[in-house]
Amino acid sequence: MKYIFLVVLLSCSTLLNAQTKDLHLKNALVIGQLDKSEDRYSIEIALTEILSDFGVKSLPSLNILKVGADVYHLESDSIQNIVKSKGIDTYLTVSVRGYDKRFKLAENRDDFKTAINVNHLFTLFKDEVISVSFEFTFYREGKFVATDIVRCGNVDSRESVLKRFNKKVAKRVKKWL
Repeated sequence: MKYIFLVVLLSCSTLLNAQTKDLHLKNALVIGQLDKSEDRYSIEIALTEILSDFGVKSLPSLNILKVGADVYHLESDSIQNIVKSKGIDTYLTVSVRGYDKRFKLAENRDDFKTAINVNHLFTLFKDEVISVSFEFTFYREGKFVATDIVRCGNVDSRESVLKRFNKKVAKRVKKWL
C-alpha cells in the first residue's frame, strides 16, 4: 500500500513538472484572452516580441482577425487554414488567471475550440492589486499540449504589469523551447 502511494505521488509530481518540458516551441499564434481589447493587443504584441527574440516564429491573432473581431472566430476552418499556410501549428492562449499568488494551473484540459469560447473577464490591472497571474495554454492540431503560469508581483499600474510581464515571461520562454 505504501509503495502504491509512493508510485502515484511520483507520477503526479512528474506530470506537474512536465507541463512544458516537452513542448519544443518553434512557432505560435498568440491569442490574448482578456476583457479589454487594448489589454489583449498589448499582451499579444509583448508576447510576440518576446517569442521572436528567442527565434520562435510568432504571430499575434490581431494580424489574422479583422479589427474588433472576437477571438472565437479563430475556431473557423478558413482562419485555421490561413494560420496553417503561414507555417503556424501551435496556438498559444494567454489570459489573466487571477490577482493573487495562490493561483495554480487550471485542471481542465479542453480542446482549442472549447477553450477559445470561454469568456475571460479579467483585465490586465485592477486598482489595489499587487499581483497578477498569467496562464499560458498551448494547443496543436486543436488538442491541448501544455500549460504554464507566470506570476507578476509588485505591480501598481498597467505599465508596471506589462514591464514585469516582459521580464518574467522572457525568463520562462527558455523552458518552452
